[in-house]
Amino acid sequence: MADIEVGGTLIWYYYICPREAWLMGHHIVPDQENDNVSVGRYIGENSYRREKKEIVVGGSKIDVIHMEEGQMIIGEIKKSSKYRKSARMQLAFYLSELKERGINAHGELRFPKEKVREDVILDETTENELIQAQKEILRILYLDTPPFPKKISFCKNCAYAEYCWC
Repeated sequence: MADIEVGGTLIWYYYICPREAWLMGHHIVPDQENDNVSVGRYIGENSYRREKKEIVVGGSKIDVIHMEEGQMIIGEIKKSSKYRKSARMQLAFYLSELKERGINAHGELRFPKEKVREDVILDETTENELIQAQKEILRILYLDTPPFPKKISFCKNCAYAEYCWC
């Protein structure tokens, strides 16, 4: 297997389910007809229309970006706050990528259906957690087969369910 680069999407999947991260990292695409995938795509495309969208930094796509009082604000749009931890870590990863390039930014999680915004700041504790998560993701991705499936609360709506429970 060629060298693998960990991006924000793999961070997102890892914090939900390591098996999902392995599947995504091996270019196995989730069910694109899954209602949650469709709704998430719709929300991403139709929310915050006045801001720049999908800015590419390294191997990651940042959902929205704008300047506020001289401060760069990057935003990650999510369908629901149900996956808050994974969303926070994905956005922290984007902040880390920008920091590596000399850009200091502030993060903002956005849950438009819930009309909620949540600040995300990259601190030393979060940076250290990201480093450990990236190491673990790489370990998982270099496995010949995906980690064994484990039933968790997120399974019932998962677009990868057919790879685990069929």
